[in-house]
Amino acid sequence: MRKGVRKHGRVSPVRKVTETFTMSEMFERFMWFKQSEGLAPRTIEEYKIHFQWLLDYLEGDLSSEEMTLEVFLEWVDFMLNEKGLQPTTVNIRIRTMRAFLRWCYLEELIKTPIHEKFKPMKTAEDTIEALTVAEIKTLLSAFDESTYVGFRDKVMVMVLLDSMVRISELLAMKRSNVDFKAGVIKLEAMNTKTRKAREVPLSSKTMKLLKEYMNESEDFGEDLLFLTYDGREMISNTWRIRLHEVAEVAGIKKAVRPHVMRHTGALLYIMNGGDPFSLQRILGHSDMSMTRKYIQMTNLDIKRQHNVFSPLKNVFK
Repeated sequence: MRKGVRKHGRVSPVRKVTETFTMSEMFERFMWFKQSEGLAPRTIEEYKIHFQWLLDYLEGDLSSEEMTLEVFLEWVDFMLNEKGLQPTTVNIRIRTMRAFLRWCYLEELIKTPIHEKFKPMKTAEDTIEALTVAEIKTLLSAFDESTYVGFRDKVMVMVLLDSMVRISELLAMKRSNVDFKAGVIKLEAMNTKTRKAREVPLSSKTMKLLKEYMNESEDFGEDLLFLTYDGREMISNTWRIRLHEVAEVAGIKKAVRPHVMRHTGALLYIMNGGDPFSLQRILGHSDMSMTRKYIQMTNLDIKRQHNVFSPLKNVFK
């Protein structure tokens, strides 16, 4: 067993543990609780994956007594300095396990509130590199529209940019949720990150391409909107790889991922005159602080905006 699994000094006031379980047994109960809260299947799966990574590091299970702050801090050190993971990646895993540890403490399954000191690291504000208009045009022209897969991928990129949805939301879209008359696609609550239904608008250009794609894929007889060449459900990681490969062939040096499409769409929406409040609703964010991450601008963008909206513009007409 790795270092740090032995008993350590207590970190906070202790209390009596009502029942004794191993950490894995606690996690099983935690998962049952989270499922009862109605968490999305994708989120549940992420919890399980992160917990398995912790078990792999420990090379075994822990008793409640062995679950100490030092164990989890050493796991963080291992991820940063031995695995070489980025702090932002490590923070995602910390948040998952911190929620688990908090639940364990509140349920009186562990003695100490480890979650109070096991916190995400402070990092520089995360910025996502957006594509330029020229890069978007280059990417769209790189898809072979003479094939079903090439045309489908182009339509998917258009929908991603125009609607600014997440990749999980894109792949969960249904034909029956497309409203050509209103120019929107309805996202069902069970398929959104916030578990709230919303409608995302699309431009007439995207709607026209989407209608053409839907006519092409009608023979599959499936309600899912985007399908593989043989009519099966698409896998997000497979499409991420394909998108990266097409971008590489097109000569785009930036990392082209579905999330970059979302950020690019949000940035262009603001630069074209869209307001942050409508953008927040389109993105499906619960508060403006999350939306703000998507509208960071370069100095050139800020200068261009200032030239248009300078407070002194109307003073010296």
